[in-house]
Amino acid sequence: MNRSELILLGITAIWGFTFPAMKVSLDYVPPILFLAYRFGIASLLMLLLFRSKVIKMETFKEGFILGLTLFFGHGFQIVGLKYTTASNSAFITSLYVVFTPFIAYFLLGDKLKSRDALSLIIALTGLYLISGASTEIGYGDFLTALCALSFAFQIVLVQRFGAKDYLSLAFWQITWNFIFSLIFALLFEPLTVPHSPLPWVGILYTSIFATVVAFTLQVKHQRNTRAHKAALIYSAEPIFGSLAAFITLGEVLTLKGYIGATLIMAGIWNEIRKN
Repeated sequence: MNRSELILLGITAIWGFTFPAMKVSLDYVPPILFLAYRFGIASLLMLLLFRSKVIKMETFKEGFILGLTLFFGHGFQIVGLKYTTASNSAFITSLYVVFTPFIAYFLLGDKLKSRDALSLIIALTGLYLISGASTEIGYGDFLTALCALSFAFQIVLVQRFGAKDYLSLAFWQITWNFIFSLIFALLFEPLTVPHSPLPWVGILYTSIFATVVAFTLQVKHQRNTRAHKAALIYSAEPIFGSLAAFITLGEVLTLKGYIGATLIMAGIWNEIRKN
């Protein structure tokens, strides 16, 4: 593993630790308002760091579309976190990997392979088990599955808009995510400013490290490795997320949960292997 791949692994660990950070913050601040704080700070920092490089109107419309998918993705994820564990959220969010080929089929006309269907079946079986193996999937787990679906749309649309300036596209999608979150929070949630330092730790961690720092390092170092190796590294995010939830919150999965998590990872790795 070269230096760039080690940095990508570090980024993945940063993303994994966002799950307990968000979970704890929800005790102090409404979920969508948390996103407004997170992405408002992140977009401001990107503007200060990159200035004119990110303010390009040629990516404005595409950024709007991507910002909408990110808003749904992060919105479903953080609201789902209120009703499920940080560990479940981490593993279920990663289902975007097995959803992506099917979204690409409908939006881009990409061909589907038998491995895609097998990966989906294995991962959804894991979702069933990690959600308790009952006749009804848990509400929080269901919302998180919708989050994974939204992120799959975002990934495919990024591929579709790939010819555009990536740095500017990232800025606009983060900024639109902030705008959508702020509007929703103002309309449907109490506008609060947390007085405890604990939620601000979560907000600043996710905005500075998990968004601005992680994104900047990803852009710089992912080009120094092959795409399938980067995907394999990123697939460790739910493992880091579960570990972080255990260290910070003391969360432990049930036996069915561990089997389900293993199946979700098996489906993801089966999907990555095809590349």
